[in-house]
Amino acid sequence: MKFAHLRAEGQTIPRLAVVRGESALFLDDVMPEAPRDLQDLIERGPHGLDAVREVVDARGDSAQPTPVADLRHSSAVLRPAQVLAIGANYAAHASELKLRSETAMTVFSLWPNSLTAHGATTTWPGDLATQVDYEAELGVIMGRPARGVHARDALDYVWGYTVVNDITARDIQFSEAQWSRCKSFDGFTPTGPVVVTADEIADPQDLWLTTNLDGHILQDASTNEMVRPVADIIAYLSRSATIPPGTLISTGSPGGAGYSRNPQVFLRDGSTVTVTIEGIGSLTTHCRVV
Repeated sequence: MKFAHLRAEGQTIPRLAVVRGESALFLDDVMPEAPRDLQDLIERGPHGLDAVREVVDARGDSAQPTPVADLRHSSAVLRPAQVLAIGANYAAHASELKLRSETAMTVFSLWPNSLTAHGATTTWPGDLATQVDYEAELGVIMGRPARGVHARDALDYVWGYTVVNDITARDIQFSEAQWSRCKSFDGFTPTGPVVVTADEIADPQDLWLTTNLDGHILQDASTNEMVRPVADIIAYLSRSATIPPGTLISTGSPGGAGYSRNPQVFLRDGSTVTVTIEGIGSLTTHCRVV
């Protein structure tokens, strides 16, 4: 199943919907005591998802769907338990940025204010950051608490997957010792357009990612190029702390970053960038420099 937070024009509060093709079915239209958002649904456990499936299967054909094109997206994850990110997890990307990928995993947090939606406009001050870059990433959403998980069992803890663009101010990234601030400007973590449940992704290491910036394909790679696959990331993180349900893990970006190109290519005022992952969807962000 595919889920999204959507709202009609003029509405301020997003509603959780099941997306089927080009239509959306709002759960609060067909389900008593419907989950108010994805985090609520995840926290209800497997029975919560089963209940949604039953209602959609029983009433989905008779309910009145809404065309997704008539709706506005909110972030695919609204209230994640936390947002973690993995750096230098593709050898090509690590090499082009002159980072090491063979040592201990690079882990950092993204601030919740950075989350934004498919189709949204991300703005940043031009006097603060001039080297703003794109990063196509597979987002993993955890479904139950994970502590001391073995890699062979790790994917059983995944609730679903989404698309992430880990927008980064490179000039700040390479001037500070940590990476959270340079990646956590308001709107620097677009997610969406949907979250796909884990059962629809047979192998998270067999997905194709692309980044299209103003009509040019600048990243084009497979998740099988990850240095550390999704299962290993979950196992590693769960060794030291419990990963709570609803945690979003952004798993790293392949080669092709604008910073490493000659000449360099950065997001600029008026740019439109679309990150696509097969089986999930295309996430578009509009850029404004103020």
